[in-house]
Amino acid sequence: MRACLKSWPLLRVAVAERSMFPALHPGDWLLARRTKRVRPGQIVLAWHPQRPSFLLVKRVAWRVEKGEGEAAGGWWLASDNPAAGAVDSARFGPVPEDKIVAVVLLRYWPIRRRPPSDLARMDGTDCVGPRPCERVPGPDGLSR
Repeated sequence: MRACLKSWPLLRVAVAERSMFPALHPGDWLLARRTKRVRPGQIVLAWHPQRPSFLLVKRVAWRVEKGEGEAAGGWWLASDNPAAGAVDSARFGPVPEDKIVAVVLLRYWPIRRRPPSDLARMDGTDCVGPRPCERVPGPDGLSR
């Protein structure tokens, strides 16, 4: 996670890993507002509780009150894609409230994402480079 962390109320960050896939992809740029006021369902930026210089992008799952099986209260942060080997509260427990940095407002880059079906097109229409595109037979058997 790269971040422009200054004292501005808004900050921008780039997503580096697939832990929030399909909502967020690596390379997505996010705009976030600094706040400690969060609620379940929001995507937040938070400092990793055990790695102080590591900024996380996670979804707020629930509030953990002090004494609910944890020594300290905080927020349970979850990944949308735990199969990607995500590092979230399932590994390190609740995140203390003072480690919450901001709430994500929007993804501003890329402006539009191509649907997965467009990314796997095999008809040669997206070929680039010095070599000519292969001719691929269409549904009627004729080359296009």
